[in-house]
Amino acid sequence: MRAVVQRVSRASVSVEGRVVGAIEEPGLMVLVGVTHDDDAAKAKRMAAKLWGLRVLHDERSCSDVNAPLLVISQFTLYGDARKGRRPTWTAAAPGPVAEPLVDAVVDELRALGAKVETGRFGADMQVSLVNDGPITLVVDL
Repeated sequence: MRAVVQRVSRASVSVEGRVVGAIEEPGLMVLVGVTHDDDAAKAKRMAAKLWGLRVLHDERSCSDVNAPLLVISQFTLYGDARKGRRPTWTAAAPGPVAEPLVDAVVDELRALGAKVETGRFGADMQVSLVNDGPITLVVDL
C-alpha cells in the first residue's frame, strides 16, 4: 500500500463539477494506492500511520489537533514508466481488490476518531488543494 500525503490548508475533490469531498481547514490530503499483496492489516497500519504522522505545524499530527483528512483512491501511484513512453499499471490492484482496501483505510481512520472526507472510487475526479508548506511525502507499507 502506498500513500502520497500532502499537508494542506484546504482541499476538495469534484466529480462532474460537483464537490464530493472537501476539507476547509488545515489537514492532510492523502492519495492511496493499492497493490496486489495488500490486505486489511496493511490498511489498518496505513490508517494508524496517517493519523499519527507528525507533519502538521509544530510537529503535530492529525490525532494531536483533530485535523481532517481528504482520502482519495489513486491507482496511478503504482504506475511504472521506466520503459518506453507509456506507463504500465500492472502493479496496481484491480478495482474489486483495491476499493474495499481504500474503504478500510477510511473506516480505520474514522474508528480512530478522524474526520475523513473522500473522493469517489473509479470516477474521473478533479482535485483542488492549497498545499501548506509545501510538504509532500510518500508512505509505503
